[in-house]
Amino acid sequence: MTNTQTQPVPANLVAGARAIVEAADTAEKVRLAYAVSKAWFKRDLALGSPSKDGHMPDRPGRPDKPELLAPRDMPKRKLSGTAGRLALIHSLAHIELNAVDLTWDLIGRFAHVRLPRSYYDDWVRVGLEEAKHFSMLQDRLGQLGASYGDMPAHDGLWQAAQDTGHDLAARLAIIPLVLEARGLDITPPMIDKARSLGDEDTTKCLDVIYRDEKNHVAFGAKWFRFLCDRQGIRPEPAFHSYVRKHFRGALKPPFNDRARSEAGLTPGFYKPLARLTG
Repeated sequence: MTNTQTQPVPANLVAGARAIVEAADTAEKVRLAYAVSKAWFKRDLALGSPSKDGHMPDRPGRPDKPELLAPRDMPKRKLSGTAGRLALIHSLAHIELNAVDLTWDLIGRFAHVRLPRSYYDDWVRVGLEEAKHFSMLQDRLGQLGASYGDMPAHDGLWQAAQDTGHDLAARLAIIPLVLEARGLDITPPMIDKARSLGDEDTTKCLDVIYRDEKNHVAFGAKWFRFLCDRQGIRPEPAFHSYVRKHFRGALKPPFNDRARSEAGLTPGFYKPLARLTG
């Protein structure tokens, strides 16, 4: 890729979100996420609209590698040993790359819904942070003599976006309040394991991701409640309904109850689902 820094920022936020999701080159995807976020927070971009500025793609742009497999065909992740550490970091990088696309799709796909500007401020921040996370993990792979695309990755995360592309509340229920909330459960043990192995560079990456994930879940809970209040419905039963309809699999304990509650995701949201489906 050449002269990417001279390329103009898209005309508005919706066009920017579409360009980020469509970008197949990961460096260009990250560059655009940084550029669009900077322009938005400088108040240099209008919102735009999907009808005028182009609808979001059905699938995100992706490089030729990694090979995408069904989740059931993926090897188990672990931190012990060089191969296991590389596989785990690669898997996390793939998750964060998907998170970039999922967040910017959330911004662009639902721009027709009447929402306050603070909604976009929150999710542009998330989109920027997800790009930062991917870059950190990509750099960590490079430090270990590897790169993103060297190993297979699974193709399950984007299915959640396709299943909830028609309903913003459903998207918020599944992406931040199920998938990102799961990160609050599983990341602390990974941090402890990396630290016990003396891998401070990986530990630092995971610390940043865990800190940011708390805010991402909090934004999901905040705007899910906002939409429920607008419709005059109770958030917890609505969440249960969306998860039963759109999430494939069980909500599996153990849960990080403290971090979830600090993010506004109280046990009444997820504990009943764990009993019913676990």
